[in-house]
Amino acid sequence: MQPLRIGIAGIAIESSTFSPHRSTLDDFRVTRGAELLARYAFLAPGSELTEGVEWVPLLHAVAVPGGPVTEETYEQLAGEIFERLRTAGPLDGVFIDFHGAMTVLGRTDIEAEFVAGIRELVGPSTLLSASMDLHGNVSRSLAETLDLITCYRKSPHTDAWDTRERAARNLVARLRSGGRPQKAWVQVPVLLPGEKTSTRIDPAKRIYAMVDDVEAMDGVLDAAIWVGYAWADEPRCQASVVVTGDDAGVITQQAKRLADAYWDAHDEFEFVAPTGTLEECVERAVASTARPFFISDSGDNPTAGGAGDTSWTLDALLRMPAITSSDLTTIYAAIVDPEVTAAATKAGVGATIAVHLGGKIDSAPCGPVSLTAQVTALDPAAVTLTTGGLHIIVTTHRKPYHLESDFTALNLSPRTADLVIVKIGYLEPELYSLSADWLLALTPGGVNQDLPSLGHQNLTHPIYPFDPYMAAPELNPVLL
Repeated sequence: MQPLRIGIAGIAIESSTFSPHRSTLDDFRVTRGAELLARYAFLAPGSELTEGVEWVPLLHAVAVPGGPVTEETYEQLAGEIFERLRTAGPLDGVFIDFHGAMTVLGRTDIEAEFVAGIRELVGPSTLLSASMDLHGNVSRSLAETLDLITCYRKSPHTDAWDTRERAARNLVARLRSGGRPQKAWVQVPVLLPGEKTSTRIDPAKRIYAMVDDVEAMDGVLDAAIWVGYAWADEPRCQASVVVTGDDAGVITQQAKRLADAYWDAHDEFEFVAPTGTLEECVERAVASTARPFFISDSGDNPTAGGAGDTSWTLDALLRMPAITSSDLTTIYAAIVDPEVTAAATKAGVGATIAVHLGGKIDSAPCGPVSLTAQVTALDPAAVTLTTGGLHIIVTTHRKPYHLESDFTALNLSPRTADLVIVKIGYLEPELYSLSADWLLALTPGGVNQDLPSLGHQNLTHPIYPFDPYMAAPELNPVLL
């Protein structure tokens, strides 16, 4: 028996259309060949999914979330994938590993366009299976073109690699015996940020618990709920449900059940942590005895698409004596500014430098902030600038700070700090377990949590919370 031949490809990024940042080729990590195969531990030689399967690595590109992708960058990445498909030989399937919330300047619903390009090249008999982030968007066009589609079931995304393996496993299984399944697809007119839909708490916790129950039913292969991506302004941006399987009646009924559950809870969703203005959060943190006390600078979260250099919070912190003129140790992570990083590196540890920091990509909330500080640590791509008790991490490239090791690389100890203020939304698992207490500050930026204030123009209405008094929708899944 000839081995199955399955291609691997994807372009993965989350793009805020409200961020002035532009994502270019320099923002992407691109892998091909053996390096791309090595990305997936479940495809290691001798693993179950490699028995009788030739995995054909095409190209995968992944970037930290940011602003819209330039058309030139997309054309270069997608163009290479399409060219590799032309020369790859016949493929039984393609495993597509992407996020689902990419925006390309001048385009709409780019994932659907990308998958359509793959379909045109491989033909109608090749099965296409996609793994997505639950913060992606699933238009009817995307759902129709794909044969298999699934997404994460946890937020934070502790099951990201499990989901990719499920997408690959389902693809292999259907190529071996099942053939093309049916899909019941329905969109739910709700668009909420990830910080209100974390599966750590209800209602998302109980709704996503239903997904495993549905998947276990006879006639069902997979079930998935997408929250959608709140910081892009496209008609496809809203929640979605897809249930995949062979029993049309069951998958349609269960897709409606999941969609109804999501809609029924639409006004129950709350922030995953207590919220307040930055000033309120700092006051509460200073007064608390819990240490370390974490505060999310949520409006400029780079893992949601923020520019990473919004200086509004830094400017406010520098004006707070409780932060700069007290015995408290406060870490601020981080702000991207390659010019300042280079100047600090040149000056060296121990030097005092005067700089204009941040606000160079996203200057709308606040322009560059004047700062005189001591260089207290260096690593190849980041520095620490210290003024009083405030330790400011400055980076060469946009970088999320999710791990304790990110801090210790700069000789900073979040465990023994009083306050740790991070450009983030919900705390990622390692920081969450490390924090003694946590508040989410509602700050300005390209991923501002106050969605109606951002000025969406292209959403499909009515949609909650933009139309708060909308009537309950008719949620009737379409069989694809």
